[in-house]
Amino acid sequence: MISGVVLAAGTGSRFGGTKQLAEVDGRPLVLHAIAALRDAGVGEVLLVTGHDAEAVEALAPPGVTVVRNPDYREGQATSLAAALHAAAGDSEGAVILLADQPGVSSGDVRALIAGFRATNARIVRLRYADGPGPALLSREIYAEAGHLHGDTGARILIASHPDWVEEVPVDRPAPIDVDAPEDLPG
Repeated sequence: MISGVVLAAGTGSRFGGTKQLAEVDGRPLVLHAIAALRDAGVGEVLLVTGHDAEAVEALAPPGVTVVRNPDYREGQATSLAAALHAAAGDSEGAVILLADQPGVSSGDVRALIAGFRATNARIVRLRYADGPGPALLSREIYAEAGHLHGDTGARILIASHPDWVEEVPVDRPAPIDVDAPEDLPG
């Protein structure tokens, strides 16, 4: 079973508020990531909240497991650790999505899962035409990922263990990363 994780605990300091609630195409950013995971058929969806938790959690559709991270101010790594700790016991791997990339599609998630199934790599990461994208972490490295610190997420694992990484090419530019209000499409 593959888990899906949406990291949505950040303060949105560069955005000027809780960007997870900002709307793109008529729905909040956080729901785009949840939809991509659900439409790809992951076995469970974990939504990690922290800043403005009640407002973000109120958007969670039925069947989404909310994981509140009390340590979210210490960086993205704490949210990743909270999610992996909460993953189901039969989780073989977890697709990690950020709540601020509404262009990541269910097809992208399916490509990660197919790459994992084909290679059994510890980390499978999308490689868009112009840069890296989301990753799937195998259960084999959940414990190590759970000991990361700061705001780097899994990037430090990828950088320090390049032999663990299998990349899946995606022939299009990376989806927009919403950091500021002017990054919102449309």
